[in-house]
Amino acid sequence: MTAIIHRRGPDGHLGPCPQSPFAVDTFLAQPLVARLATCGLALQPVWYLWEEEEFWVITGTWSGLERRLTTDSAFTLVVDTCDPGTGRVRQVLARGHGTVTAFDAARGRRKLSRYLGPDEEHWDARFRCSGPAATANRWARLAPDSLRIADLSFRPAPGGPAPTCAGPPPCTPVRKP
Repeated sequence: MTAIIHRRGPDGHLGPCPQSPFAVDTFLAQPLVARLATCGLALQPVWYLWEEEEFWVITGTWSGLERRLTTDSAFTLVVDTCDPGTGRVRQVLARGHGTVTAFDAARGRRKLSRYLGPDEEHWDARFRCSGPAATANRWARLAPDSLRIADLSFRPAPGGPAPTCAGPPPCTPVRKP
């Protein structure tokens, strides 16, 4: 197991981390789901954008996240992967403080295209970056004071679980009555 703590420097930047057990920016550029904890035990899965050494999460009047960050700006966020078949386990744990800022549609498109594909016309209407659905959007700007970067990989046992597939499992649409 290899883990390091990378802290924001006096200049306010995280900067390069040559001791990191893997390429953090490349890892965080993947469209993974993060878990975000605020106000103690309030935990929620989020899509994120890692940009300018900060995590960017869409929030707004429709979400309790905006209210929680205004009450207490401290957060913990974890992005991790685990493949029991190959034994590859990687984790980035961020701790810091967040603020709520105005929504920037260009940043929203960069973030959402990672998860929904490049053509906004094919996105569900609630994810559009312009129009009525976007007017209530804000950004949760999560600036980590520290990153705990860990490679927890292991050698899988022979006959263990088969490697996981590269993509998500197929979804079955839920029909509303």
